[in-house]
Amino acid sequence: MQVSTIGLDLAKNVFQVHGITEDEEVVFNRPLRRAQLLPFFSKIEPCLIGMEACSSAHHWARELTMLAMMFG
Repeated sequence: MQVSTIGLDLAKNVFQVHGITEDEEVVFNRPLRRAQLLPFFSKIEPCLIGMEACSSAHHWARELTMLAMMFG
């Protein structure tokens, strides 16, 4: 099952990550601590990631884009 879209709820310490397939079947919906976020995404194929617009969104977008360029 390949994840096509991920929803990422940003927070200070615990992030909520929700992934679905193209058929909108839920693959995962779980909380991740800040230190777990990048290792988690490094194991997933590049896909569409939606996140809220907040002050840390630009930081995380840059980090996830770099992961996609390195491993994608």
